[in-house]
Amino acid sequence: METFVIGLSIASILFMVALGLAIIYGTMSVINLAHGEMVMIGAYTTVLATKHLGINIYLCLPLAFLVTATFGLIIERTVVRRLYGRLLDTLLATWGIALILQQLIRIHFGLGLFGVEIDGLGSDLQNVPVPAELQQAIRVFGANIPVYRAFVFVAALALGAITWLLIYKTRFGSQLRAVSVARNTAAACGINDKRVNMLAFAYGSGLAGIAGVLVSGFKTVSPDMGTPYVVDAFLVVVAGGVGHLLGTFASAGILGEVQSFVATWANDVYGRTVLFAVVIFILLFKPQGLFVTKSR
Repeated sequence: METFVIGLSIASILFMVALGLAIIYGTMSVINLAHGEMVMIGAYTTVLATKHLGINIYLCLPLAFLVTATFGLIIERTVVRRLYGRLLDTLLATWGIALILQQLIRIHFGLGLFGVEIDGLGSDLQNVPVPAELQQAIRVFGANIPVYRAFVFVAALALGAITWLLIYKTRFGSQLRAVSVARNTAAACGINDKRVNMLAFAYGSGLAGIAGVLVSGFKTVSPDMGTPYVVDAFLVVVAGGVGHLLGTFASAGILGEVQSFVATWANDVYGRTVLFAVVIFILLFKPQGLFVTKSR
C-alpha cells in the first residue's frame, strides 16, 4: 500500500510536468528542453519563500506558478518566438537556456542542497518548514500513508481539472485548440496566434513550477534537479498520446507506479530501466500512444 501511494505521488509530479510540456508542444510544436528548469525554479522559490519570507507551502503554489510563468513568458518572447518552424534551433536554444539557468542558480546559491523533511521522506540537509498537518501520517489498511503524498495527488487532480476547464470551457481554450489544429486558419479568423503561443508557454511553465513546489517535499532541491523530469515528462507525453489530456494522466499513472514498485523491489536504477522498457512496449503496439486524438 505504501509503495502504491509513493507511486501515486511520483505519477502526480510526472503528470503536472508532462501536462505543461504537452500544452507547449501541442500548441507550438516546440520541444522545450528548459522545461525541467521550471521545476527547479519552482523548488528554489519554495526554499526562498519558506525559509526567508516565512510563507507557507500552500501560498508557495500560486507564487511559484507566477514566477515560473513569468520566466516562460520571457523565454517565449525573447528566444522561442524567433525560432518557430526551426526544430533543431529551438532544441539547441532551449537546451542553452537550461544550462544558463542551472549555472545562475549555482552562482547564486552555490552547491548547497535543500530539502523538505516530512516523515523521513525528504533530505535533512536544510529543512524547509511545512505546515504540521502535512507532516502527519494516516493509517490505511495497516500501512502508514504520509499526508503529504496524498496532498500531492489531490493537487495534481485539481490542476488537471483546472486545465481541462481552461482548455474546453473558456474562450482562450477555444483559441488554443484552434491554433494547435490549424494555425493559419485560426489567424485568418482573427485569433492572435502569437498571444496564444505566449500564454500557452507561460501556463505550461507555471504548471512545471507548481510541480517543483510539490516535489521539494520528497526530493533534494539542487541546480540540476529538473533534468530527469524533462526526460520523464517526454516519455509520459509520447506514451500517453500527444495532445490528449486523459492519455497524459493515464501514462503518468502507469509509469509512476511501475517506477515505484520496481524501485522498491530492486533499486532506482532498475526502476528507470523498466520505465523505458514499458514505454518502448507501449509504442510497439500503440505507436501514437495510449490515446489518439481523432480528427475529422
